[in-house]
Amino acid sequence: MTELPSFLSEPSPVFPSDPHKDAQTEQAFQRWAVKIEYDGTGLVGWQKQSVGTSVQGLLEAAATRMANGRRVSSITAGRTDAGVHALGQVAHLDFPADMNLAPHIVRDGLSYHLKPHPVAVLQAALVTEKWSARFSATWRSYLYRIINRPSPAALGATHMWHVRARLNLDRMRQGADRLVGTHDFTSFRAAACQARNPVRTLDSLTVERVGEEVHIRTRARSFLHHQVRNMVGTLILVGRERWAPERITAALEARSRTAGGPTAPAEGLYLTGVGYNPDPFADPPTSY
Repeated sequence: MTELPSFLSEPSPVFPSDPHKDAQTEQAFQRWAVKIEYDGTGLVGWQKQSVGTSVQGLLEAAATRMANGRRVSSITAGRTDAGVHALGQVAHLDFPADMNLAPHIVRDGLSYHLKPHPVAVLQAALVTEKWSARFSATWRSYLYRIINRPSPAALGATHMWHVRARLNLDRMRQGADRLVGTHDFTSFRAAACQARNPVRTLDSLTVERVGEEVHIRTRARSFLHHQVRNMVGTLILVGRERWAPERITAALEARSRTAGGPTAPAEGLYLTGVGYNPDPFADPPTSY
């Protein structure tokens, strides 16, 4: 019997493990942040539902197709309601680690598989596994569009709220100023809101006329369920001179949903942006 060479017969030496290599082996995914635009008309909102088409469901289905059937999950910066639109929604997707991806591949691949639905990926960026579209966000911004004229919109009717009566923007601005800052927004959140704390800090709330439209813009670290739509509905009462601006302060102090104004329709609301520090989308979008 032929004797094996010593280097084959001896047990293999044991080397200390490389912690960096172990971490790479354990991480079975690569996380991508994506900036998304969508028309919420006819959709049930961001979150997957048992019935209806959701943005989350469409995005995850598109990502799963890119991954050849391997399921890809997502987390969003903020869930939007049925009928609400987005110009700069952000989510993150966990693709399999072995996929050969680049920003333009993720952007174009997802957008291709999202057809024919009115959802498009504007930018994509590789982020660390600890980065979260939701928890890493430092602010969120919204726009509410109102067409303020006697005639309704023949074009874009599902993208703005029609208010016939001429609105007094000076009074609306006075009312908006009373909402800026840190307050208990119980009077301006949905009865079904699940947030444990109703206190929020509103960084800005502006009202401006743009042609025949009135635009209401707001920004905060986070918002309560229906908070923006309830603030808009209340400001409309002030603009129509049914409420004095001072009544908004009284509504805040009442800490009761019944003290606030009505909920504005979903179709006028747009999620316009989400902020991060550092911003994963800071580099200009890749054209090709």
